[in-house]
Amino acid sequence: MFRNKFLLILLAFPLLFSILSCGSNSTNSGKIDPTVKENVVPNGSSKSKNSQKSKTESIDNNSKPNQPAEAPIDRSQAAKYTNTAKFLAGIPLDASSKLAKSEQTAVGKEHQNFFQKTWNKLEERQLSKVRNWSSTELTDVNKSVKTIFYPFSGPDFLYASQFFPQGENYILAGLEPVGSIPELEEMSDSKLARKLSEVQRSLDAILNFSFFRTKSMAVDLSQQGVIPVLFVFLARTNHEILAVEHISIDKSANIKVLKPEEKDTVGKGLVPGIRIKFVNGGETKARTLYYFSTDLSDSGLKKTPEFKQFVQQFSSPVTYLKAASYLMHSDSFSDIRQLILTHSSNLLQDDSGIPIKHFTSPPWDLKFYGHYTKPIDLFKNPDTTVNLLGNEGKLKWLINNDIVEIQLPDRANVKSDSAWVLKINPVK
Repeated sequence: MFRNKFLLILLAFPLLFSILSCGSNSTNSGKIDPTVKENVVPNGSSKSKNSQKSKTESIDNNSKPNQPAEAPIDRSQAAKYTNTAKFLAGIPLDASSKLAKSEQTAVGKEHQNFFQKTWNKLEERQLSKVRNWSSTELTDVNKSVKTIFYPFSGPDFLYASQFFPQGENYILAGLEPVGSIPELEEMSDSKLARKLSEVQRSLDAILNFSFFRTKSMAVDLSQQGVIPVLFVFLARTNHEILAVEHISIDKSANIKVLKPEEKDTVGKGLVPGIRIKFVNGGETKARTLYYFSTDLSDSGLKKTPEFKQFVQQFSSPVTYLKAASYLMHSDSFSDIRQLILTHSSNLLQDDSGIPIKHFTSPPWDLKFYGHYTKPIDLFKNPDTTVNLLGNEGKLKWLINNDIVEIQLPDRANVKSDSAWVLKINPVK
């Protein structure tokens, strides 16, 4: 018998948001446990998609995936992590911090002023509205949610934490490299200035538009990785960082903690990542943030199926999708789409996530919020096929910042010498 799944779709100018959720066996329960994925636009209107889906698995949401025993917290190291995060986020430090002098320099003061202005605007325009909407529409789900799964996220812990502030495990995944913790205390003034400039540049899009631009991230985070941005968001959301570990997922879907000398030499085929233990200000219970650098396309997951197995170790997570570039509208991302549909307890998304046609009723119900405007022309026909004359099969394609990128086959696989002509068949 089907269990009722509830899909709430939030239509907020200028983006579409939906909440998908699966209810209890009783369709008259009146409860909505939305899984939220959303985008918030600069004009201040908050948008979210919320989906509710309840499951009866006996696995405890508090159960942890296969991993080695965690080491006790090193309070001195924890203070260093937290001070580093605060400094990167432009938050004043205690006078006892080794970085206190650096924040009094011209560069340090400029960095604080940058965040004072931009974050106050962001808080007023978007974040406060996101929290208010979440407290009204996601009350039930936030009482029970343990794990938030956020694929195609990049380092966007910020919005995941605003929609789901009670999460105990946050699993983020994207193509961007993990990177390293910046050793700010050891940097010269010139290097410190460059690092702060990198942080400001990498945050520009999400501070102004609520999402990261894929192409910009590929450039901005190619060297520093996601860790500095994650640190900024943790500090700005009033969290203390307790521990940071470079990790990988092995072929058995087990977590392997990497030694310092191993973090830049993760074995081929393994999924590199970072695990951050943190605690909310005023609380004592530690939470966990995972970020994995991995390819979520079908071809990528075929090479690293252990990533899916790792996610499946967390019972009934809420999935959140935002600015996902319509990738799951394509069959090239059918595996991650199916994982979300079958494993999520709730789903919050905008229209760039999973197409509505994949949410059948039963078990899914839909609820919409806001006002929907159609996507730009390049995104109107995500089922468009691209072929190369003389080559069998369809070519993979995607859109980055209004540019269509097409993956061409190996020349050796093209049978005709005159085959280098693309044929695009739009779907009307």
